[in-house]
Amino acid sequence: MTINEQAYEIVKILSSKLGQDIKLLKIADVTVIADYMVIATGRSSTQVKALADEVEFKMSEKGVEPSHIEGHRSNTWILLDYVDIIVNVFNEEAREFYDLDRLWQDGEEIDISDIID
Repeated sequence: MTINEQAYEIVKILSSKLGQDIKLLKIADVTVIADYMVIATGRSSTQVKALADEVEFKMSEKGVEPSHIEGHRSNTWILLDYVDIIVNVFNEEAREFYDLDRLWQDGEEIDISDIID
């Protein structure tokens, strides 16, 4: 599975669990930390955890494991680090507060309208 395929698969997983305002940013041209960043919002702390857990579970089924996970205790922002892809799942307040959409605005936003439900 290529990095591009992994990024699209993560977006599909988040969409299938009703993640909100999902964005896929190609950041390879602006940083060396990763090639892609995925940002999504859950409506509650329960949904934030469910979204992150589903990504971890489904990607694991495909043989792709995160190298690191942060934030499982708070359920306001969970980060899954897949080395080349960083997945951020926020509740609404945390997404607004940390404003990664603005912070990574130099990245290229990938059109995902054809792959989300």
